[in-house]
Amino acid sequence: MPSPSFFSRRPPPLLLLLLSPWSVWAQAPAAAPATGTPGAPDCPEACACGPGGQANCSERALSAVPAGLGRRVRALLLGRNHVRALPPGAFAGAGALRRLDLRENGLRWVHARAFWGLGALQQLDLSANQLEALAPSTFAPLRALRSLSLANNRLAVLEPAALGALPLLRALSLQDNALSALAPSLLAGLPALNALRLRGNPWACGCSLRPLCAWLRGHPRPAPEAETLLCVSPGRPMLSPLTAFSDAAFSHCEQPLAPRDLAVIYALGPVSFLSSLAACLVLGFVWTACRARRRRCCAAVSCPRRRPLNSGVGWASPADPGSPAAAAQV
Repeated sequence: MPSPSFFSRRPPPLLLLLLSPWSVWAQAPAAAPATGTPGAPDCPEACACGPGGQANCSERALSAVPAGLGRRVRALLLGRNHVRALPPGAFAGAGALRRLDLRENGLRWVHARAFWGLGALQQLDLSANQLEALAPSTFAPLRALRSLSLANNRLAVLEPAALGALPLLRALSLQDNALSALAPSLLAGLPALNALRLRGNPWACGCSLRPLCAWLRGHPRPAPEAETLLCVSPGRPMLSPLTAFSDAAFSHCEQPLAPRDLAVIYALGPVSFLSSLAACLVLGFVWTACRARRRRCCAAVSCPRRRPLNSGVGWASPADPGSPAAAAQV
């Protein structure tokens, strides 16, 4: 049996040299941290990823959204590229995305289903692009959106259907576009909105500004910012601040129909149509019945059928044997 001193002796230096690489190799995979370099499973190949799920793809001369987006990506920075269009499902696989930056891309077209699958998105920046119109339901899937920037584009009209109902949207930037008015129902679909940037648009003073002026009165702004919100009156070179218009200034405008009036109109429409249809059916039945009765009366009294005489002298019955018509028939 070996003595205890055998186990307490120090191993030879050659044995330590041979065993040392094995210990390093065995511990290397466990000690290596997650890299997040381009090409990693949680990072697009053309991007540089950092902690917290941020994928920085800015200024990479990209012409399309990079492929390989995974659920670990929380923030996608695509600013200052050449992404001119967003096709359907452009961000497929990035369902956990919280922030999306697409500024300064020369973006001109966004498909109505481009943002499908981004139900967790909270910040969207589309500023400094070339958007002229937005398709209906473009932002409808973004139910968690809290901040949307459309500043510095070419929007002349912003339809309420494009925004849809965004119950959590708090900040909307529309500055430096070509907007002259906002649809009345646009602001009604944004109940949580408290920051609206509007400067740099050619607002037209008129009845179409009534909903916007009412919203501005309910959300006071700092004096310097309020003074930059101006509108142009038709035929007048003067500029008027939007905040100067009270509700009495729009008293000449047509009042929208109340819900009760709309209900009456919608109820009377089908009723009047059915009444007109029933009246037409009754008149047609009466007319048909009168003609049938007249035919029966004529058949009962043997009403003769008169024909015009060839000589043009008068009328005669074909049953009269002395008539010229009867002679002609013979």
